[in-house]
Amino acid sequence: MDGIKRTGKLRIRGHRVVLSRSTGGDAGITFFLMILGAFMIIPMVYVISQSLKPLDELFMFPPRFLVRRPSLANFKDLFTLLDDNLVPFSRYIFNTVFITFAGTLGNLLLASMAAYALSKLTFPGRNFIFKMIVTSLMFHSTVNMVTHFILFSAFRMIDTYFAYILPAVAATLGLYLMKQFMDSAVHESILESARLDGASEFKIYWVIAMPMVKPAWLTLIIESFRGLWNTGSSVYIHSEQLKTFTYAINQVVSGGIARSGAGAAAAVLVMIVPILVFVINQSQIIETMGSSGMKD
Repeated sequence: MDGIKRTGKLRIRGHRVVLSRSTGGDAGITFFLMILGAFMIIPMVYVISQSLKPLDELFMFPPRFLVRRPSLANFKDLFTLLDDNLVPFSRYIFNTVFITFAGTLGNLLLASMAAYALSKLTFPGRNFIFKMIVTSLMFHSTVNMVTHFILFSAFRMIDTYFAYILPAVAATLGLYLMKQFMDSAVHESILESARLDGASEFKIYWVIAMPMVKPAWLTLIIESFRGLWNTGSSVYIHSEQLKTFTYAINQVVSGGIARSGAGAAAAVLVMIVPILVFVINQSQIIETMGSSGMKD
């Protein structure tokens, strides 16, 4: 049964003992998880239902959870309002897509290379650097806004894409995640064999280490993608030509209660892409969260 052997009350998969539960215990846990899943999915279903409601249903009292007469009028109204802006709607989409992909790729490369160095290379100050990275996780990005503004002003990066991308590239959460996963998933014996065969350190990192920590960097991609995709207004960006899709939508739907339907449609558009990315890679995320804090 999938490589599982039973020994008394224990089940053995490969050489590891796995938790053994009764059929009733499995059913109870499954039922409990189904209840939790229902609570988690209810807000999403509600937002989608709201986006499909015509205005008379949106203002119905008492309100109804599910839509009775589905309509795409709210989405049509949203795009009509976006087309009335001075900046084309396609420009906002391009800005969001560009900073999302550039920031995610930069964060992946920087975090993975730094994690490999901190995990598998020996150099003075390695432990101190990692402790500083862990300490930085305690501070919210808002704390760094003044420092970032001074640096961006000094390097003339105000009103440029760099103001969006550089803070995302330098985010330390992904580095911490990658480093912890490399500690447990990439064994020194494999790296030493590659070095004896004459492989360069970069080749070992790219060809050997990165495939072994695929769940970790997929999780990093998803987390970075989600944060950048939802980027709204920024104190470093003043030009309307560089504003993001989320900013444009927030401006449109802030016009009052008459735009409630357009606001619900906007919420669906903003959340659907990160959700799809997460669903596609959810198994890899679960594996990463289970392994990042454990060592063999």
